[in-house]
Amino acid sequence: MNDASRPSVPSASAADLGSAPHPREALFGAGDHAPLLPVCDHYAGVEPRMRKSLELQRELGPVFDVTLDAEDGAPIGGEAEHAALIAELLTSPANAHGRVGARVHPVDHPAFEGDVATLVGRAGARVAYLMLPKVNGAADVERACRAIDEAAAAAGLERRIPLHALVETHAALREVDALAAHPRIESLSFGLMDFVSAHRGAIPGSAMTSAGQFSHPLVVRAKLEIAAACHGRAKVPSHCVVTEFNDDVAMRAAATRAAGEFGYTRMWSIHPSQIRPIVAAFSPSAAEVDEAAAIIDLAIAAQWAPIRRGDVLHDRASYRYFWAVLERAHRTGGALPSDLRRRFFSEEPTR
Repeated sequence: MNDASRPSVPSASAADLGSAPHPREALFGAGDHAPLLPVCDHYAGVEPRMRKSLELQRELGPVFDVTLDAEDGAPIGGEAEHAALIAELLTSPANAHGRVGARVHPVDHPAFEGDVATLVGRAGARVAYLMLPKVNGAADVERACRAIDEAAAAAGLERRIPLHALVETHAALREVDALAAHPRIESLSFGLMDFVSAHRGAIPGSAMTSAGQFSHPLVVRAKLEIAAACHGRAKVPSHCVVTEFNDDVAMRAAATRAAGEFGYTRMWSIHPSQIRPIVAAFSPSAAEVDEAAAIIDLAIAAQWAPIRRGDVLHDRASYRYFWAVLERAHRTGGALPSDLRRRFFSEEPTR
């Protein structure tokens, strides 16, 4: 940043940073801040792919989550063995950053209770979250909570495991605000493929493509309702898959639109080649980070009173926006000024 563009308001010193309240405390009320989740959620269900995904996360750092899939990844008749494998991976050194979750079967599936007993009983202290597929409303989340908490109590685990849920049915979309309001829910994901299939041909197959999913009115409506519900309840909206995993241009375009136009702050990956494009699309630019850092620096020096930067006035409303830019830069492994990083961020995310 050009020094000549800086206003005359004094910059925050190291001492100022040391005594200032954390921006989250200064700018947000209780319950107003969404969980700080990585921007990419990578799914893997076959053993070689699960192991490779964990290796890649160890290499890149926790800029993406890994969700080990006990639902679609399990062969019919081999559900118990597959859940045991996932529990083994969760408790192994391969779970290097503590950002590995698991997707269980739907609450009405015969394998659900077995999934929960195994994953919570053997790996409840290490699983970052459990993903609930095909929920039809808040009642399904409550049912899942009871089973999960009973398994945790049986294992002597006091931790309340966070839950994520997939909105992929008509019933779930009708109750999307109640789902987002549930205290155990951290994130809601849109299940594009099942949502389109639930319309029994009324939505064409083209709506499942990387381009069509951003143009069909019913799909667009569902995406926007999920994003709005999540932001209204301080939860994380997670965007659906792009199945054309070999089309890098389509992947980048979809991720860019999900982040820039539809308000999503997280996105699914179903192939390792999709992880870096998603992280890049959800990362603020260097110029955005520079601007945000300068404004937050000045705001701290002014003790969060209004400031002027150039010909623009800023107050707590814009401070909240610019602080979110810095948090997103940290979660995606972006460069941050050393004083702000040292005071307000851990050093872990890399890429």
